[in-house]
Amino acid sequence: MILVDSALRRRADEGRPVRVGMVGAGAMGQAIALQIRQHTPGMELVAICNRTPETAERALVQAGADEVRRVATASALESAYARGVPAVTDDPALVCGSDVVDVVLEVTGAVEAGARVVLDALASGKHVVTMNAELQGTVGPVLKGYADRAGVVLTDSDGDQPGVMMNLHRFVQQTGARPVLVGNMKGLQDFYRTPTTQAEFARRGGLSPQMATSFADGTKMTFENALVANATGMRVRPGGMLGPDCEGEDVADVKRHWPLEELLDGPGLVDYVVGARPAPGVFVLATHDHPLQRHWMRMYKQGDGPVYTYFVPYHLCHMEVPITLARAALFQDAAVAPHAGHVMDVVTTAKRDLVAGEVLDGIGFHMSYGTGVNVADAQAGGLLPMGVSEGCTLVRDVGKDCVLTYADVEVPAGRLVDRLRAEQAGIVPS
Repeated sequence: MILVDSALRRRADEGRPVRVGMVGAGAMGQAIALQIRQHTPGMELVAICNRTPETAERALVQAGADEVRRVATASALESAYARGVPAVTDDPALVCGSDVVDVVLEVTGAVEAGARVVLDALASGKHVVTMNAELQGTVGPVLKGYADRAGVVLTDSDGDQPGVMMNLHRFVQQTGARPVLVGNMKGLQDFYRTPTTQAEFARRGGLSPQMATSFADGTKMTFENALVANATGMRVRPGGMLGPDCEGEDVADVKRHWPLEELLDGPGLVDYVVGARPAPGVFVLATHDHPLQRHWMRMYKQGDGPVYTYFVPYHLCHMEVPITLARAALFQDAAVAPHAGHVMDVVTTAKRDLVAGEVLDGIGFHMSYGTGVNVADAQAGGLLPMGVSEGCTLVRDVGKDCVLTYADVEVPAGRLVDRLRAEQAGIVPS
């Protein structure tokens, strides 16, 4: 983002860096710490909060910090900042409420804990950037309402697929084309993967088996597409996302898998492909109605239309997160926000036969995977959102590949996510 790098250089020259407080120090958090400290002039990582402060300290040392201070009070955090020393704490409220933090970065990877962090930060008047599609796909629309009322920005991140998809969507619109499908590109899609099957892949990549499983079983991708649907107003096709097997196909040719009338009618679709090249990346299918624009698209060697393919063959996750932080803090611009309301939900689907009395283990585990549906269908069927499934107790048997409903489970008492979902039920898609 050209404006962002220039703005950050000015902040560096003025000695007024964008001050970031991060909550979460897992694999992505550690990589983000490195990116901010080593490669983002004009931005300062003031503090990291993590349940295990030792992990946060390690992240900062790996990122080049000569000294790290563990803090337990707001004054201690401010003192560390004044000395130019990054701080570590296990109390997210310190980071969210600190006067020396401009923007809070939430990378917990959890729905319940992440929601608490976001609400705390918004209540303190902080811009909030998340790298948490599961949180945003579950309660993002209602959290946006809290951000709007606080006069701040809440957004998911550049680098992760939703941010890359939305950047491409905005670019395509800017050229005058009409996006008709926004798509994710996957190399593997197997609903029945588990932490056991993904353990070796996770070990090699420095990921948790849970995270690796949510990638492989499609849950993470479905949440990512939900963020795009909620941002744009695009829908899931009747019967669910198509997700064609495009092994060996060029991404420019994948549009053939969707009927033309399905693409051109309605508000547009979110979907995905498996195996297309070049990968990984994202793509947008769009149309131009003006005959002269179609002429120029032919001259630019983009084909005869009426549907054209735009794609980005990479997403650089942690490397792009500082761009989002700067967009929020300096331009009040969101990379991915649910401007269309609550349009798409991710619902809980059984990986195996489930038995009454079992407790659902949630995203990226052994018992369920997430599938995408339009919110109207989810509400009509009383379908159980994947983001609230963890900890629910089955009250009856559910067969493999069946979508679970609220009637199938007993929901734990006292959870924030359930209160937020109840609030969100009143948000009508635009």
